[in-house]
Amino acid sequence: MTFVLGARAAKADYGLVAFDQAGSTNVEALAHARRGDTKRSWFVTSEQTAGRGRRQRPWIAPRGNLASSVLEVLNVAPAIAATLGFAAGLAIESALRQVSLEAALRSRGRASFALKWPNDVLADGRKIVGMLLEAEQVAGGLAVVAGIGTNVVAAPTDTPTPAVSLADLGVQVTAEDLFSVLSDSWVEFFGIWNEGRGFGDIRRLWLDRAAGLGQPVAIRSGHAIVEGIFDTIDEQGCMVVRTAEGRLEPITAGDVHFGSVASKGAV
Repeated sequence: MTFVLGARAAKADYGLVAFDQAGSTNVEALAHARRGDTKRSWFVTSEQTAGRGRRQRPWIAPRGNLASSVLEVLNVAPAIAATLGFAAGLAIESALRQVSLEAALRSRGRASFALKWPNDVLADGRKIVGMLLEAEQVAGGLAVVAGIGTNVVAAPTDTPTPAVSLADLGVQVTAEDLFSVLSDSWVEFFGIWNEGRGFGDIRRLWLDRAAGLGQPVAIRSGHAIVEGIFDTIDEQGCMVVRTAEGRLEPITAGDVHFGSVASKGAV
């Protein structure tokens, strides 16, 4: 099969660069922007050999999984661009729900998906998607790349957080089919985000799908650990934790642990 844009993405005039194999779709997208091509485009492959996630952690996609990055060149401040990651989460979560529902109609139960702050999607509590947002100033504006890696046919086993694939969940779909749905879903949520002006709506939609909201949480950032209750995300996209003393603590980055792991201090 070949990668094809969804009808809505094609109508919105997105470009598509598909690789049989790529080191990193984010790297390819940023290189494209540096060369002066500011057309909004997708960069996709079903086999990624040198991808990375937050804090330079490797994100390898064996053949059959989906590694995808969308490039948007924007005239917004970096702080505004950072909130685009929440739209990316909504786009892939929506696409996963759609393909999962179609699979459930053919076979067995439907998987449950949730968004984990700041940049993961969970399926029945296990990681199925990792995202990485990167930005770089280029001649045409701020090149923003949203990298979205999805476990379609296989999931890693040596990760700090348990992982799962769509195939493990009984959802039989190809990377190519999922991408077409994702490209259309991106058009919807990127439009709602509206260069940051619609982040209030994105924030509400994201909170409706948030993992661990209202539950105990521990966030490790470097050597520091903040513990409390996951209260909300604020207008800048920070996680807000209500500590035992009742203080609302905004968190800009860190590794998030829920439930029993949180009670053990995120070890």
